Amino acid sequence: MILAFHQIFPFYEQLPTEPRGRYVPLNGARLFGRARILISLFLMLVVLSGCVHQKFVSEPYPRWGDESSISQSGGNVPLILRTLVPPEPAKAPACVLLVHGMNEHIGRYGEVAHYFARQFFVAGFDFYAHGLSNPVLQQADQSLAEGAGKQEVGDAFLAQSLLHDLEPLRRTLDLALKQTITLCDAQSDSKRPVFIVSHSLGALVAASYLMQVRNEDDPAKRVRGIVFLAPAFAVSEPPGWRGWVENPLIKLSFYAETHFLYPQNEPLPLLIFNQLFSLITVPLLDGMFEVFSWPGLRSFLTPISPGWVTDYLTDSEAEKAHLRADNWIVRRSLLRYVKGIEEEVVRFRRKMDQFTIPYYLVYSEHDPITPAWGNEDFSRATLKNYSDNAVLALPNLHYHQHLFLKEPARTELLMKIEKWMDHRLRTL
Repeated sequence: MILAFHQIFPFYEQLPTEPRGRYVPLNGARLFGRARILISLFLMLVVLSGCVHQKFVSEPYPRWGDESSISQSGGNVPLILRTLVPPEPAKAPACVLLVHGMNEHIGRYGEVAHYFARQFFVAGFDFYAHGLSNPVLQQADQSLAEGAGKQEVGDAFLAQSLLHDLEPLRRTLDLALKQTITLCDAQSDSKRPVFIVSHSLGALVAASYLMQVRNEDDPAKRVRGIVFLAPAFAVSEPPGWRGWVENPLIKLSFYAETHFLYPQNEPLPLLIFNQLFSLITVPLLDGMFEVFSWPGLRSFLTPISPGWVTDYLTDSEAEKAHLRADNWIVRRSLLRYVKGIEEEVVRFRRKMDQFTIPYYLVYSEHDPITPAWGNEDFSRATLKNYSDNAVLALPNLHYHQHLFLKEPARTELLMKIEKWMDHRLRTL
């Protein structure tokens, strides 16, 4: 859903000399002044949140399953694929590839992998710059395995320096998917269908990857369904006092990016304004976020993940404590990377109606990390594309990581996902 113009940014204000309720447009000077104040407040928050950040790991990376190593080009560390097989591998009806979200790692998904491995061949991997695909974290894990003491990993976020967009993550997904198919086929004489179970940013990466034009013999053609768990089809809406400060700038940037060189059948005066506004705003913010990601500046201008994020991930206090203690999770995000994600969301939304892979979409109606309106827009545009498409909107829930909810909700959701995949297998 594209928000109404006045919802994106308060371009109207009530003048004290006018009768109550009468609004007049802000002039250019006032508009610029308000934008400057918002940007200044944002920069202050960034500086305060990024001044000091030390992080250590003292326990080995949480492994599960068997490991296979995949060489990567460009000097990147090898990609490690984790796999689990059911008790009778040859009878597994399908392969399942688990895809994690932003700044986390696949090691967290051990219990989820074991659940699906009761009947499916299951695989998982760490995205580029995440988990053991991050050179800082991989080196720390090797040092711990060799008997060294705790390792400092506060600079793990610097592996994001090349992430202007999500293409490196899509390449990682491509390698993992191909290796998953190869290993899965080796367990059977037939070519079994593949399902992807994806979360948050990983869902956006997977969705945009599957929409790329491909040859008929491409392994991605083997994907017969995808599960979207709280997919990143919208920009975040921080709650509380942070929202009062940050949301206007987030919405301002998203609105400008949405209209940047992309007319949307507006009336001509609004079209001209939107294009002029975006032609000024988008290059300004792109340049600002790029400069803040340069060496020397990024060490104190890169924000640390705020505490409220953990509170909205799960309703399990035990899982929240585990999240706070898990330093294999990258706690900082280069602003260049954050801006690139926003641009990817905008690009995906422009063509999301062309998504034709059968899906099962799960989201919370009050999730501030990936707000419901992005999922509602996606389902409205694509639900009719395939008869097996299904949506599970969780009312009155604001938690983001559905696979880590308290019991019995967690197992009930896993059962629903498994049931949907079984239904897809019967219809193939």
